[in-house]
Amino acid sequence: MILNKIRKELKDNIDIKYKNGANSFFKEKIKIYGVRNPIVRKIADKYFKEIKELEKKEIFNLCEKLLKTNYNEEATIAFSWCYKIKDEYEKEDFKIFELWVKKYLTNWAMVDDFCTHSAGYLVNKYPELINSLKEWTNSDNIWVRRASAVTLIYSVKRKKHLDESFIISDMLLLDKENLVQKSYGWLLKEASNNYQKKVFDYVMKNKNNMPRTALRYAIEKMPRKLKVMIG
Repeated sequence: MILNKIRKELKDNIDIKYKNGANSFFKEKIKIYGVRNPIVRKIADKYFKEIKELEKKEIFNLCEKLLKTNYNEEATIAFSWCYKIKDEYEKEDFKIFELWVKKYLTNWAMVDDFCTHSAGYLVNKYPELINSLKEWTNSDNIWVRRASAVTLIYSVKRKKHLDESFIISDMLLLDKENLVQKSYGWLLKEASNNYQKKVFDYVMKNKNNMPRTALRYAIEKMPRKLKVMIG
C-alpha cells in the first residue's frame, strides 16, 4: 500500500538532530518523525505520481488517512497532495476541509500549511464561504480560531476580501491566545502590502484594544514614520 511505502521512507530519513531541534518551535507537544521539510516535499511529489489519476474523492480519502496519524510530516504530504488537485475543488469540498480543520489540525504549522494553500484557495474561489470563517472565530479550539484568519491570507495577497479580513480581525481582536493574536496580525500585515493606508487606519482605530503581539505583526512591514505614529 502506498501509505506504508511513504511511512517506511519517512522512517528511513529521520534526522535525530533535526527532530530534537524541531520541538523547540512549538509550545504544544507535537508528533513528528524528524524528517526535514525539503525531503518530505520530495516524498510527497514522488508518490503523488502514483495517485494523480485517482478520483478526487479517493485522493481526499488518502489525505485523511495521513492526517489521522497526527504526524506533522504525514500532514505535510496530505496537504501537498490536496493542493495539487486544487483545480478540481468544488464549493461542497469545504465540508471536508472544515472537518479536517476541526479534527486534525493540532499545531500552528499544520494550520498555516493547509490554510494558506488549499483552504485559502477554496474560500477565495467561493467567497460566500467566508461566513463559515466568521463562525470559526467563536470556536473553543485555538487552531480553528487561528485558521479563520490564516485562511484569508491567500485572498488578501491577491487584493481581495480586505473588508472581510477586517471583520475577522474584529472578531479575534481580544482573543487571549498568543497564536491567535499572531494569526490576525499576520493577516493584517499581508493586507498592508496592498492596502497600507487602510490597514494603518484600522490599527490606529484599534490600537488601544489590540494586544501588542497582534499590533507588532500588523505593522511589521510599514515604514518607520507610520510605526512611530502608532506608538
